[in-house]
Amino acid sequence: MANHLVNDVLNFAALSPTAYADVLGRTQVMDMGIRELWPRIPRLAGPAYTVRCPAGDNLMLHAAVYRAAPGSVIVVQAGDVDYAMAGGNVCAIAQNRGIAGFVVDGVIRDLAEVRDAQFPVFARGVMPVPGQKKQLGTINQPIVCGGVSVSPGDIVVADEEGIVVIPAGQQAAVWQKSRQRSAADAAQSLTDWEANHRAKVAQALQSLGFTEVDSAL
Repeated sequence: MANHLVNDVLNFAALSPTAYADVLGRTQVMDMGIRELWPRIPRLAGPAYTVRCPAGDNLMLHAAVYRAAPGSVIVVQAGDVDYAMAGGNVCAIAQNRGIAGFVVDGVIRDLAEVRDAQFPVFARGVMPVPGQKKQLGTINQPIVCGGVSVSPGDIVVADEEGIVVIPAGQQAAVWQKSRQRSAADAAQSLTDWEANHRAKVAQALQSLGFTEVDSAL
């Protein structure tokens, strides 16, 4: 991975998914069913290497582990939640090859091994039954994961707050706006924030015709 890309990823990892969600909106945030599988996972950020697997089959994810560049986040559209896409050994190999982590719209197994290795995995849960390796899917092609369209090279940022996908063509602008908003929030005291918040709430209520009588109903 080129140095400038490493630096870009470090920049993206510096901000929470909440900062990006404020700029991107709901369409670029994966649904809440895909979550961190072990506690206190460090924030995961990197360019997406995309995988689509047919129901019951994990071949393409296993193939992707040997093809994705170091620093990549392997993002998987699984065909179901009945068969595990990966287990402890596959996660260990991915970690050894420098893969940043997995985001799986599906399930994995061997969670204790994955947790002990501290390999970041976000998924829908765990299932001890492994998938087969008998069908082709796709790698490095557009997919849908957690209800969000993901293309190769999109930046994925994930932590306990959720998972955002930043389209490749918007990354510079989104990062700049998110950084500015985060900096402005950090520079504001809670007292000032409360005053602004109170005024916004009052204005919104007034614009909708709310009266204090309504609050007693």
